[in-house]
Amino acid sequence: MKWRKFNGEPLELPVYHAVEAAIKRETAKGYKLKVCIGTDSQVKGQETEFATVIVFLREGHGGFMFIHNEKTRQQFTIKERMLMEVAKSIEIAYELCNLFTIHNVEMEVHADINTNPHFKSNDALKEAMGYILGMGFAFKAKPEAFASSSCANKIVN
Repeated sequence: MKWRKFNGEPLELPVYHAVEAAIKRETAKGYKLKVCIGTDSQVKGQETEFATVIVFLREGHGGFMFIHNEKTRQQFTIKERMLMEVAKSIEIAYELCNLFTIHNVEMEVHADINTNPHFKSNDALKEAMGYILGMGFAFKAKPEAFASSSCANKIVN
């Protein structure tokens, strides 16, 4: 899986080691970190593009993120696409969760799913919430899910 920084620079290390290095570097500078993981997608013609982000927040001092893009020609219903976004976020959260535990870093999984039942994405809310909470992760949906609805959204739009 190819990951990059927001400026486009590719991560030299596998994502696990890049995240570990980032945590060590930022905590050594005295920052308290929180990590938010989210995915958004955009359908463009026959393709669906997914962007997954790992957002590092330095309490009171801004943040930075690592980004992974992926395209598929597979067709999805809106509910399937929302749950695929959640699955992609959970996959990376699961891969990294022991790092966050070891280094005492709070982590949340953000789902780009509207809590308002008038929106189509809301159909996937119960399943997504159950999936994320069932994995033992903290969960945020719109409007609090900025990692997916703002950060990842900027990458696919």
